[in-house]
Amino acid sequence: MTPPFCYGGSVKLDRKLLIIGAGPAGLTAGMYAARARVETTVIEKLSPGGNMLITESIENYPGFAKAVSGAELSEKMKEQYLAWGGKLLEGEVTGVSLSGRAKKVRISDGKEISAAAVIVASGSSRQKLGVEGEEDFRGKGVSYCAICDGAFFKKKRIAVVGGGNSALEEAIYLTRYADTCYLIHRRSQFRASKHFQEEILKYPSIKPVMSAVVERIEGDDRLRRAVIRRLDTDKTEDLELDGIFISVGQRPNVDFLEGQLERNPGGYLITDYRMETSEKGVFACGDVIRKSLYQVVTACGDGAVAATSAEKYLDGLD
Repeated sequence: MTPPFCYGGSVKLDRKLLIIGAGPAGLTAGMYAARARVETTVIEKLSPGGNMLITESIENYPGFAKAVSGAELSEKMKEQYLAWGGKLLEGEVTGVSLSGRAKKVRISDGKEISAAAVIVASGSSRQKLGVEGEEDFRGKGVSYCAICDGAFFKKKRIAVVGGGNSALEEAIYLTRYADTCYLIHRRSQFRASKHFQEEILKYPSIKPVMSAVVERIEGDDRLRRAVIRRLDTDKTEDLELDGIFISVGQRPNVDFLEGQLERNPGGYLITDYRMETSEKGVFACGDVIRKSLYQVVTACGDGAVAATSAEKYLDGLD
């Protein structure tokens, strides 16, 4: 741990700026802050990159005429942040105390770190279906990451549940392994962009199952089938499967905040145009906040704004 420093002549702190999460928002915020000569530490429980790491191909990030892998873009962002003198700290944040001038962050090894300002960039995680058998067969046919687990299903029969961009993108990715990929969606039309809706038509192994929901997941030592219900007829049927990939949306990673910051009904943090939360000196950016578009490029923009606002806040404390 770096030596504590003082601000305002009275309070000793371990860090000046702490950023929770090293996805695109957190790494961009860190780069902007470090470049502005703000002592900055990013805390990450896994590898830097966040959800970018499970994205095989990113086609719409500016500056790349050809698609770039999420892993490659993550590494480039991490290197850029470190090149400006930023610090990375491995650990899972388990609790915080954000009121007052000294913000405190607890991590899983029991340490408590204090900082003058905090940026929450903890991202989001895949939602679960919440159906019978989902937990029983997790890791035994139920997956939440196509890139992580797709190779286990070579020449198998699988399904992807969901109708957004991520679901259709994962179905396309899984065609390189699976013989058949059912795409189960509760509505009569996909929510994904026209680009992805047109793309899946190029893959005959993707078989849309519209107006249907998964009622339960069954098997023995492994997943064997999904029982689906057709919403237009209210009839159920068995879909014989070797695997099922859940892609029905995200939920913000905010449990560690213990209700200290204002959220919307979906649990996302509410910020103003400066990315400041309901607590002075605490900012948020990326997939953890309420906004209209969740993309790598918007996460980076959020991070830049959050870091600039945090810098101005810190200047006001000197």
